[in-house]
Amino acid sequence: MKLDDLIKNVEYLNIVNHKNIEVAGISYNSKTTQKGDIFVCLRGEYTDGHKYFKMAEENGAVAFVCEEELETDLPQVIVKSTRHQIADFAAAFYEYPSKDLNIVGITGTNGKTTVSHLVQKIFENNNQKCGLIGTLGHKFSSEDTYHDAKHTTPQAPELQKLLRTFDEKGIDNVCMEVSSHALDQNRVGGIDYKCAVITNLTQDHLDYHILMENYFEAKAILFRGLKEGCYAVLNADDEYYEKFRAVIPNGVKIVTYGIKNPADLKASNIQYSIHGAKFDVTTKDGEYKLDLNLNGAFSVYNTLCAMAVAVAYGISYEVSIETLNNVQNVAGRFEIVHKTPLVIVDYAHTPDGLENVLKAAREITPEGSKLICLFGCGGDRDTTKRPKMGSIAEKFADKVIITSDNPRSENPNQIISDIVAGLKSMNPDKVFVEPDRGKAIRLSKSISTEKDVIVLAGKGHEDYQILADKTIHFDDREEARKTFNS
Repeated sequence: MKLDDLIKNVEYLNIVNHKNIEVAGISYNSKTTQKGDIFVCLRGEYTDGHKYFKMAEENGAVAFVCEEELETDLPQVIVKSTRHQIADFAAAFYEYPSKDLNIVGITGTNGKTTVSHLVQKIFENNNQKCGLIGTLGHKFSSEDTYHDAKHTTPQAPELQKLLRTFDEKGIDNVCMEVSSHALDQNRVGGIDYKCAVITNLTQDHLDYHILMENYFEAKAILFRGLKEGCYAVLNADDEYYEKFRAVIPNGVKIVTYGIKNPADLKASNIQYSIHGAKFDVTTKDGEYKLDLNLNGAFSVYNTLCAMAVAVAYGISYEVSIETLNNVQNVAGRFEIVHKTPLVIVDYAHTPDGLENVLKAAREITPEGSKLICLFGCGGDRDTTKRPKMGSIAEKFADKVIITSDNPRSENPNQIISDIVAGLKSMNPDKVFVEPDRGKAIRLSKSISTEKDVIVLAGKGHEDYQILADKTIHFDDREEARKTFNS
């Protein structure tokens, strides 16, 4: 692509050393820049790409996108913000692939991964190809394996390239998890969504957003950008429901779901067991029964959400119900890894997420048996949620084991102290502290009986642990199977 073609629909302040050269690719990492690339000097929280333009040039960069003039004879496109405009250049380079795709953007604090998984299954059961992009990576179909999983939502050049690949493979539908960071940083700029979905909004990422209002505004970007004729799927029970509804442009069709409040799809007569959840769904077209392999109130919400997306696309209730009644848990989402005692691995890493999974586990804990919760909190993340999660664990579990999650650069013992601050007491019969997560899982076995239920929360599908100076292999599911099968 010629430089002039790349920039013709992109806002910029100035062009220095203009030459209509051929651009072969887009890069933002000087180490991986290749011959013919235009290098975007990203100015971020921890580094500044302007410092590395010489390395990019040595590796073959033929032009730059930057916020200030560089000491080079190569063409430079000067912009206001490289961080927020890299998506515009990426979308232009890959010729706006979202225009040729039916993209469902799914955002929310909890449930994004499961909902995207369910929606993908429904599309495919309706004989429609559907790809997926999210926390676990990307898949070209539900039968495919996951590829790459560095970010819930990839950086713009990778994302736009991936969308172009979906199109080239003849995949018309794409379910995409859209994180608040990606929205705030405009990583998803230049994407046309046919449907925007909110699962819920509860406290998370306040280390980044600072205030819940900022967090909401980031999520709201997804809905503000919808065009006439598109769909918005909203959780009628969520605290922020009315606020999301208020930002949706005129001409956008809304489908709602819920359990408590009036909604287009409303669940009732909910029953839980070790085998899953059973409930009725009332719609304007009649009442339907579901019998899931999934458990907990959050699974009911996730299921309703997926059904609402299907409604938006005219997929019959019969197809949705057949799909949902046969689907299995997503990896690390209320995943049962051992049965006596019942050991559940879940990704819950927010106050709301932990409360939901413990409530779900309580529903299937036999009378007279214990519910044991093992969890930690991530380092270099929102510190205010740590005591809240300690309080929730103490309230909903019979025994609590506080351990490490991904401490990152923080002292694990300080993170644990922050969690303990939320407890009413350190009753030694109820609360245990073991910083080593492997030892903590072994401890959960030693304090349990065969009829107890144990929840290992926080890491879910992750198969690593991030420590101060290294990343090690660690998988709650592997560790639990090894411990409880020995």
